[in-house]
Amino acid sequence: MDITAYRQRRERFLQSLQAGVAVIATAPEQVRNRDSHYAYRHDSYFYYLSGFDEPEAVLVLVAGSEPRSILFCRDKDEEREIWDGYRYGPEKAKEVFGLDEAYSISQLDEKIPELLGNQPRLAYLVGSEIDWDTRMLGWLNAVRAKARTGVIAPEEIVDARRWLDEMRLVKDAGELALMRRAAEISSAAHLRAMQKTRPGKFEYEIEAELLHDFVRHGARHPAYTSIVAGGANACVLHYVENDARLKDGELLLIDAGCELDGYASDITRTFPVNGKFSGAQKGVYEIVLAAQAAALAAVKPGAPWIAYHDAAVRVLTQGMVDLKLLSGEIDGLIESEAYKRFYMHRTGHWLGMDVHDAGEYKLGGEWRPLVAGMTLTVEPGFYIRPADDVPQALWNIGIRIEDDVAVTESGCEVLTHAPRTVAEIEEAMRHA
Repeated sequence: MDITAYRQRRERFLQSLQAGVAVIATAPEQVRNRDSHYAYRHDSYFYYLSGFDEPEAVLVLVAGSEPRSILFCRDKDEEREIWDGYRYGPEKAKEVFGLDEAYSISQLDEKIPELLGNQPRLAYLVGSEIDWDTRMLGWLNAVRAKARTGVIAPEEIVDARRWLDEMRLVKDAGELALMRRAAEISSAAHLRAMQKTRPGKFEYEIEAELLHDFVRHGARHPAYTSIVAGGANACVLHYVENDARLKDGELLLIDAGCELDGYASDITRTFPVNGKFSGAQKGVYEIVLAAQAAALAAVKPGAPWIAYHDAAVRVLTQGMVDLKLLSGEIDGLIESEAYKRFYMHRTGHWLGMDVHDAGEYKLGGEWRPLVAGMTLTVEPGFYIRPADDVPQALWNIGIRIEDDVAVTESGCEVLTHAPRTVAEIEEAMRHA
């Protein structure tokens, strides 16, 4: 754990805030059913600034001439630790996580109004949790109630994401190292899934192979619900049932990635269940692969975010014409969005602590330029549902190829390296 990185982030954030108080709470625990919770996952903004992953915690940052970082967390409790495991407690948390002060979470309602008094600005994640919106208003009213004593409440309320999203968009060296490792684990898991796939197996059996490989390499959780979609299921973009039997002659689309130390990976591979592409499958696959290559070539500093999507769309649209799925001039088909019948999503998204990571895609109404350190996915697709005007050989072919990419000073670095070409995939499955 590099505490220096978290301290530097807090300092950068406080410089942006300039004056006032920021209150950033972690995520609540979520009940799954009676006496059982979902595996706990911290709030990304909170963790980004603190590195602290226990529930029931709040980070308060005070900007100004005497900046302070204050953590509120659970007390040490030997009885609860017998049941639930280790707790840092305020004293140890302050020391380990490099904070100026730390208090019991039970003191939050007492301390926050004191910290807000005579401050010009309050920053928090406005609107992210209605309970926190209500609680913030309660604290502000507690400060306003002291008006006759000369205490003034903050006049300005701002969304802390205004600065945090911009910070999170550009990864530091430590973050990129984590993302490379997450990508490495997920790439190996996709290779394992290819090599374990056989006609007659169920989608969930292949999902189990992915999860097995994630966990055995130290990534305890997937970054999102895995998509393991055989045959027609691959034409459902967010298919997650994963309960169908795999059939000889069909394709299997897998969209899955692990989360490692709070950072996501996100890979999609599509391959034949029997290990050999048919002629029609190979033809569509090569179009998607060419679209991805064109998109990757467009990922570079200074290029607008939309450029790599546009590059992929042009290749895909030409492919649709070549397959006689569309007819007409390429520019006109793109302008009319006719291609969306077979390709209906963007070619990527920001990637980081969240699989769809923080950050705006436009600035002032214009697509924002890419800069070194940004991380994103490149994931063109092609989805052909049965229809009277579609050749039957192409029915239910759903293909997506997705890799994780970091923008560099001269272009981009592809972080994920699962087999991608037709030859690589068939070779990997042949030697299962």
